[in-house]
Amino acid sequence: MKKSEVIFKKFERFWHWGQALLVLLLIVSGLEIHSIISLFGFELSTNLHDIAGFLWVIIVIMIFTWFVSADQWRQFRPSRHGMDAVIRYYLYGVFVGEKHPHKVSAQSKFNPLQRMAYLGLLFILVPLQILSGLTYFFFPELKALGLIQQVDWVAQLHTLIAYLMIAFLIVHLYLITLGEKLTSHLKAMLTGSE
Repeated sequence: MKKSEVIFKKFERFWHWGQALLVLLLIVSGLEIHSIISLFGFELSTNLHDIAGFLWVIIVIMIFTWFVSADQWRQFRPSRHGMDAVIRYYLYGVFVGEKHPHKVSAQSKFNPLQRMAYLGLLFILVPLQILSGLTYFFFPELKALGLIQQVDWVAQLHTLIAYLMIAFLIVHLYLITLGEKLTSHLKAMLTGSE
């Protein structure tokens, strides 16, 4: 019988799922704002997008506070140790039934590729997305203060990052199916144990 270990604490699961719901709402409302889909109508989508955006800012502040106060930022420190084995696994091993070369533990939750991806997502794309969203939202005030004159490039950056985040989400959803069982990684993020 395998011994289970708590990998993801309650707060990690809370911010993961809270962030997931908000990001999905931001994606759906953003797609509607761009007239790609039609669900709520433009006005309601814009309001939902603004509300979800500000709630996301709150969760992200909580996440970064926790990263620092609980010393969790170390989980995202890049490392080349084991990178070759993980790349080989995703290019070959996963297709022939090999076991993943990275052993997940509370001290080492992410393999080297995950660390790089999450580092880029959480410390580059998410802050840029939030800053561009806030700049767009507060553009009239920022323009009145003489801090910014044009908002077109901000909207384009915001949209580009949104598409990068959608791409990340698609890859993320695929990769969670590569556990020992189809639902192993999903179960770990629901229960905290692996």
